Amino acid sequence: MFRTLREDIQNVFAKDPAAKNTLEIILCYPGLHAIWLHRIAHFFYKNKLNTLARFISHINRFITGIEIHPGAKIGRRFFVDHGMGVVIGETAEIGDDVLLYQGVVLGGKSLEKKKRHPTLGNNVTIGAGAIVLGALNIGDNAKIGAGTVVVKDVPPNATVMGLPGKIIKQFNSE
Repeated sequence: MFRTLREDIQNVFAKDPAAKNTLEIILCYPGLHAIWLHRIAHFFYKNKLNTLARFISHINRFITGIEIHPGAKIGRRFFVDHGMGVVIGETAEIGDDVLLYQGVVLGGKSLEKKKRHPTLGNNVTIGAGAIVLGALNIGDNAKIGAGTVVVKDVPPNATVMGLPGKIIKQFNSE
């Protein structure tokens, strides 16, 4: 547990050049608080204590301005920078080393009880105010520009921008 907490703090230093010291990070980074509270809520969700999980999630949103459904699966070294208004839906899956900025929505397009939120690969960056809708896949190393609305899968190593999102750059992984 302490190794994970230490890794989370080091991740803030790695992803935010404004981070000055450990105490500041522990006290003043809502993205860090949000992931810590989400892990607690997710534990209860996995153990079928849904009301308690949702209540912790609700408190998390009140404290941080970041709404993460307790059912969302989030990998290691996840960071939300300036997180106010971020929404992550129940069936969202987020890989390792993902960076989200304020106002990002990982939302659903269906009311059916099935996978309805995005799956993000590893090392994905999503800019401020971007919206990713539906059970689609965002490939490893993808970058989604601020204000983009994504409604189709994004291949690995692509940069997507616009309304609707279009690939503007794609690099080979080799």
